[in-house]
Amino acid sequence: MPPHTERELPYINHRRGLVTLSPLVVFFLIYVVSSLVAGDFYVMPVAIAFLAASGWAFMICKPKRFTQRVERFSAGAAHSNIMMMIWIFILAGAFAKGAEHIGAVEAMVKLTLNLLPANMLLPGVFLAACLISLSIGTSVGTIVALMPVAAGLAAGAGCHAGMMAGAVVGGAFFGDNLSFISDTTIAATRTQGCAMKDKFRANFRIVIPAALCILALYAVLGLQFENRAIYGHTNYALVLPYLIVLVSAICGMNVMKVLFLGIAATGVAVLCMPTITLLDWAGAMGAGITGMGELIIVTLLAAGMLELIRYNGGLSYIISHLSRSIRGRRSAELSIGLMAALANLCTANNTVAIVAVGNIARRIAKKYTIPPARTASLLDTFSCIIQAVIPYGAQLLAAASLAGLTALDIIPHLYYPFAMAACALVFIIFAPKKQF
Repeated sequence: MPPHTERELPYINHRRGLVTLSPLVVFFLIYVVSSLVAGDFYVMPVAIAFLAASGWAFMICKPKRFTQRVERFSAGAAHSNIMMMIWIFILAGAFAKGAEHIGAVEAMVKLTLNLLPANMLLPGVFLAACLISLSIGTSVGTIVALMPVAAGLAAGAGCHAGMMAGAVVGGAFFGDNLSFISDTTIAATRTQGCAMKDKFRANFRIVIPAALCILALYAVLGLQFENRAIYGHTNYALVLPYLIVLVSAICGMNVMKVLFLGIAATGVAVLCMPTITLLDWAGAMGAGITGMGELIIVTLLAAGMLELIRYNGGLSYIISHLSRSIRGRRSAELSIGLMAALANLCTANNTVAIVAVGNIARRIAKKYTIPPARTASLLDTFSCIIQAVIPYGAQLLAAASLAGLTALDIIPHLYYPFAMAACALVFIIFAPKKQF
């Protein structure tokens, strides 16, 4: 979204503030309710739901001139964060389909199923996602690197695809929340003026209990999956592109570099295969990029609509009303977390949400003597919780696209974000006042 240094239009009153936020309600009503009524979450295209919600936002939001609304909508869609997501989606589509076409995904699935028993796949995938995201500091990069293989593993082990996708997304947000190079960590520590190591210590105490509980849960859930017949010989030349991607991601390489490297490794593998031509491979990559079209359109529509909401004071309305309800230190901490969560709901970007509420959170923390590291950890944690579960967030949209699911197929299986929310609330209620 555009930088929040720009002047926001003031909301007029309570009713006006609620009206400004109504496009979000329109989206949920159209997408979720229609799917529930039809009994099929594939019946309502998410792009149509966002198109309708964006149309409603155009009707109720300022500026008055239609062309100015278009410009504001386009400014939100063209923000650098959104464009970076789109470049990642394009590269991910090209790599995923190109690797699938030459058999790299199948070979990686065979190798994994040969090495690991079926009952270890769920905890194994969750741990891999945690490790990759902690290394590269981005949940989107983790998802696009791991999801194609995870989807294949789910089919090979007889695991519910939504459950396997939920393990990837949950692990991706573990690192997004903790990594020293994550945008959310950088934003949270800078807005609160604390050291990263102090914020890490505070965050560690919140999320490690959640991660350990979910790891144990996946180990128990994995017991229901029986070992399938051992696959035959694995072509290690085909496994190489995915191994390069996973290893380079774990080493902390930039996600775009990781995907470029994966595409190059896939191209080298094609040169060694007489049965596949470069034109066949190029055609598969082109199909992969085209297949990301709906995801890209939804991302642009969501970003534009959310920018109109922000520009018209929807975010300011939420922050103002939450800050009025503070009565003590624990309610101050809860309000800080809710501000980050609701800001994320209105921006679909956890880094932007943290920046948007960072200054007021710092003032509240100072008034109620909340340590800066504690405030930073709450901002980061609550923003990641919401980002993980909103169906229009880039992470769930990418996961659903790569796994051949809808976001609503994955949300019920997002055990780690829900556990993280529970641990954060326990932290607020029971953690000692002077901790961190």
